[in-house]
Amino acid sequence: MRSFATRCRAAKHAAWIVSTVCALLSGAAATSQVIPPDRAPDLSLRNEVQHAIDRGLTWLLTRQDAAGWWSTADHPALTALVVSGFLGDPSGRYRTNPPPAISKAIDYLASSAHPDGSLHRGSLINYNTAITATALALANRPEHHDMLRRAHGFLARSQNDFGEPGKLDTPLDGGVGYGDKNQHADLNNTLVALEALRATDHLVQDRLPAGTRPLNWDAAIQFIQNCQNLPSHNRQPWVSDAPEDRGGFVYYPGYSMAGGVTNAATGRVALRSYGSISYAGLLSYVYARLDRNDPRVAGAVDWLRAHYTLDENPGMGEQGYYYYLHLMAKALNTCGMDTLELKDGRQIAWRRELALRLMNLQNADGSWVNTHNRWWEKDPHLVSAYAILALDILWRGL
Repeated sequence: MRSFATRCRAAKHAAWIVSTVCALLSGAAATSQVIPPDRAPDLSLRNEVQHAIDRGLTWLLTRQDAAGWWSTADHPALTALVVSGFLGDPSGRYRTNPPPAISKAIDYLASSAHPDGSLHRGSLINYNTAITATALALANRPEHHDMLRRAHGFLARSQNDFGEPGKLDTPLDGGVGYGDKNQHADLNNTLVALEALRATDHLVQDRLPAGTRPLNWDAAIQFIQNCQNLPSHNRQPWVSDAPEDRGGFVYYPGYSMAGGVTNAATGRVALRSYGSISYAGLLSYVYARLDRNDPRVAGAVDWLRAHYTLDENPGMGEQGYYYYLHLMAKALNTCGMDTLELKDGRQIAWRRELALRLMNLQNADGSWVNTHNRWWEKDPHLVSAYAILALDILWRGL
């Protein structure tokens, strides 16, 4: 049986092209279907998943503000995630013939545009720009194409370069942060920026706005590497050499949301890897088109195999749990995995397990919510968007 890393390397090269990457962000096109030719679709489970998606989308439609947004008008990213969930619905009905509610939400997102290319309402500028741009790219309205080119240019300009210009002389160089020019990069904001750049690549090509430089992808890869617990490639003093951390990721160089372990003899603190950010690291390498045979990719894959669970966000418990499940679906699907081989040799039908887990967690009214408020996950609009985005992806591989 081929290993996870081997399967990841063997996936079709077409998965790397811009149109397919864009589709994979929400499962919004048939090109993201990865059912092997020797396996028939599980129609019964697909119907159950579609029913769960329908219930979730119906609940969301009842919770939309009259102005078009969900949850808060201050952060268009939340509405953008909801819109992406609608656009990724396997039936395709919200893409081909969007109801007025979705058109109003798309108009709200577009109204967040600023002359510099950013898409926000005053804060978390890069985060809001990236996720909003991805949703608008999925909506694919010609009248938004110039706006998306400007957003692409804005995100490229947001890449950190704290030391000598043009040199990777600080660990934070190459990444993207929340938006303040004095704020350092982190892996999550880097991930959503790279997603948005890939989702809009087809609009840009040689048509970047005047004065805009393309993203330095080599620098982005260096930043991602600088967040990885991989002593062979990352020699920062905080990097853990413990087997349970090897190959996983931390939030940004020198800081992990999962904390660290202090060596009593030397006082050295080794930072712990955790689940959601490790899927973010693997996806970031994918969007940066790092070779799938690269030891950094293989290291990330090995950590995720060793820590596979649907019971918690490894290293974080309930914190960020639904974001973890959302990134799991996106990352494993992007790698073309049909089954997941664990360290002990077991073969896991991860799509089926994850789909059943999400359906079991759905509330009677069709929504999802986390009992832990970290990273806004007590907001049912946000968490329901994460769950629906995951189910949109899973449906196509069942």
